[in-house]
Amino acid sequence: MKIIDTGFEGLVLLEPRFFKDGRGCFYESWRHEDYKKIGITENFLQDNVSVSMQHALRGLHYQKDQGQLVTVTHGKIFDVVVDIRPDSKTYKRYFSIQLDGNIPMQLYMPQGFAHGFCVLSDMAVINYKCTQYYDPSKEGGILWSDPEIGIQWPEGQKIISEKDQLFSTLGAL
Repeated sequence: MKIIDTGFEGLVLLEPRFFKDGRGCFYESWRHEDYKKIGITENFLQDNVSVSMQHALRGLHYQKDQGQLVTVTHGKIFDVVVDIRPDSKTYKRYFSIQLDGNIPMQLYMPQGFAHGFCVLSDMAVINYKCTQYYDPSKEGGILWSDPEIGIQWPEGQKIISEKDQLFSTLGAL
């Protein structure tokens, strides 16, 4: 597994060993001991799957005490993570990357980050391993277009839920 530094403390991009031939492909998406060796020691308690259509923009979501390991298994997304840890050197900065199910990569974000994505392909399937169970009382969000963060989302149409359109800016939280 290749580990790629993101410039954000705790935020890690992982490139698993990937095997592809005429039949398809194979890679390990989780092996506790390997992730423990690179410092990801949390216990993952819940797995979630998001299926989204082209132009869907989801986020920016967070759960106050939850870390996540994100993997795109089908399709392509523009993925964004915002540092919302007030004491961090990268507070209010974002990291973005295109994740593609044909080129397996994983993004690990510890607690203290908000996450969002925009679907670039006809459809995308995103898998989340979560370090805490979903708890609506710990859920929050930041406006996807917060001008202070200044995310450079892909051009074009966006399909955004009413809930996501009503989030406040990070500065208003």
